[in-house]
Formats: sequence, C-alpha cells, structure tokens
Amino acid sequence: MEVSVHYLGDTKFEVAARGHRVICDQPIENGGADEGMSPPEFLLASLATCAGYYATQYLKARGPPTEDLGVRVTAEKAAQPARLASFEIEVTALGLDERQQTGVLRAVKACLIHNTLLGQPSIGITVNAGALAVA
Repeated sequence: MEVSVHYLGDTKFEVAARGHRVICDQPIENGGADEGMSPPEFLLASLATCAGYYATQYLKARGPPTEDLGVRVTAEKAAQPARLASFEIEVTALGLDERQQTGVLRAVKACLIHNTLLGQPSIGITVNAGALAVA
C-alpha cells in the first residue's frame, strides 16, 4: 500500500493513491485556504470509512438494509506531544435487532484502521537530501 504527496504551495498538498487524487489543506485559522481536508480529518475519514465498510459487509451478508448506514467519528486533541488522543465511532444503522447490533459492533472492531490505531504501529522516518544539481 502506498500514498504519495506533492507540495502545491502554501499549506496545500496533492495526495495520490492508485491513480486517485485528493487535496489536503489547512483551515483558514491555521493559515490555509481551506481547499481540502486537513491531515487529522483524513485520519478520521479513514477510520470512519473503514468502519463503514466493515459494517456494510456484515449487513450485506445477513440481509439487513445498508442504505441508511451512517458513521460519525470524532476525536479529542491532546498535547505533549500534539496528537489525537481519543476517538469515538458512532454507527447508525436503522432497524437492527440486538443480535445484528452486536454483529455490527464486532465487525467494526475488526476494521483494519481501528486495529492499526489500537496496535501502536511502528513508524520509520527517512529524510532524503540528495545532492543539488549543478547547472
């Protein structure tokens, strides 16, 4: 899996994955032009769409409708170091009985992004500073 980012100027970046492109920017209060989601919003979007995917896969396999499925993710900021410290996932799926609600909960807990955030993944960082081209 790979995502690449190209700097567009100011606080704006183009994100590319498998031929798809989205814009990442900062809100106006952070000095951006608010022309795209911020990095933390992308993280929340990733968690929400992953949870939604796992929930719909569960529902499709068992017959309840998926049309009204909704997922909302919120997070609280923390400092020292700056980070998102707590996440809350709210899944709305109308008309489910208790067994189906339990199944959706179990499915969402199996989400790849949810489990990645719980697992404290290792993150390597490399800074490439190649030689400057001489004209």
